[in-house]
Amino acid sequence: MSQESTVPGELGDPAVRAGEPPEPGAVTIVVPTFNESGNIRELLHRITESVPSRLPCEVLFVDDSTDDTPDVIVRAAQDCPFPVTLLHREEPVGGLGGAVVEGLKAAGSDWIVVMDGDLQHPPSLVPELIGTGERTNAGLVVASRYIKGGSRAGLAGGYRIAVSRGATWLAKTLFPRRLRGISDPMSGFFAIRRSAVTAEILQPLGYKILLELAVRSRPREVTEVPFVFQERFAGRSKSTAQEGFRFLRHLVGLRTASPLARMVAFGLIGASGFVPNLLGLWALTRLGVHYLPAEILANQLGVAWNFLLIEHLLFRERRRHRRWWDRVGRFALLANADLVLRIPLIATLVGTFGVGVLPATALALVMTFVLRFVGTEALVYLPRRSRTPGSGSRTSRRAA
Repeated sequence: MSQESTVPGELGDPAVRAGEPPEPGAVTIVVPTFNESGNIRELLHRITESVPSRLPCEVLFVDDSTDDTPDVIVRAAQDCPFPVTLLHREEPVGGLGGAVVEGLKAAGSDWIVVMDGDLQHPPSLVPELIGTGERTNAGLVVASRYIKGGSRAGLAGGYRIAVSRGATWLAKTLFPRRLRGISDPMSGFFAIRRSAVTAEILQPLGYKILLELAVRSRPREVTEVPFVFQERFAGRSKSTAQEGFRFLRHLVGLRTASPLARMVAFGLIGASGFVPNLLGLWALTRLGVHYLPAEILANQLGVAWNFLLIEHLLFRERRRHRRWWDRVGRFALLANADLVLRIPLIATLVGTFGVGVLPATALALVMTFVLRFVGTEALVYLPRRSRTPGSGSRTSRRAA
């Protein structure tokens, strides 16, 4: 069952200074949380001190916690002068990025600010994010650690700094156009106009939601403000090696979103399958297996290798359309049909059309590759059908 709770509070009039454009009617601060009970009271206290006096706000927690964080939010919200809403997800689809998407869909203000719940993102910067967006007419305002006045001081240790810089470089290298003007695509602290969000097309994996937004649904006008990344107030960091692998998978998924890019990646994955194929063939022949059955068995190793990579890198978002055994069977059938089709095709090109053996072989490889890619996409990973309302993951909402 879903539970939503909202703490009623008065939205005061925003302060308007002479010579500056007025602030918008309200801002929704979306905070994704996972076991952040030690940070909630301090976070709401700092928001109370710095935000409502300059512009009206509401806070929306989207919570995936397994501890008492939801109860702490309910109790702490009683002292807040603004509405606080708790949306607890029973199934944390998409990780923290998925939680942010749920918050984007539920927010009702002109502006939405996304920030972490561990106080590494200073709430005092929220009015500046919104004010900058209003003055520049931007659709997205990013709080950046990498422009003048910003700092990554709160990152603990050289390892995390190196990982952050490496991830930033990799993302900007893969998406130079989409990330133009964004110096810190790994930032989890930003403001976006509700009118600029197309939440339905987002497919987050892990916690790098800004990268997802910028690549799939980037507003035309983007600007940045500097911020100093703070130390975590309480609790433990959620950055793990598993999250790092999720980030790499997310990058691949974003980069291969177009059919042409998927075809190129499909070809590279297929080429990598020669390695387990050849290793298997070598091992089986060393064991005394005849080379013909050895080749058939070794080919299955390459098929399995290709299937695993394609499953996790190219068609992650489409896997739910069919059961895993159905996908395995269809993929194996297509992969092995390639061998059966290629030989008659080469014979036809050589015998009927007079093509040389080597050009015929190369042409057959290209033709069967294209057919295998089209068949894999159409017969194994059909596009996900539109979900009917209410068919998504259940959430529980509770008035705080």
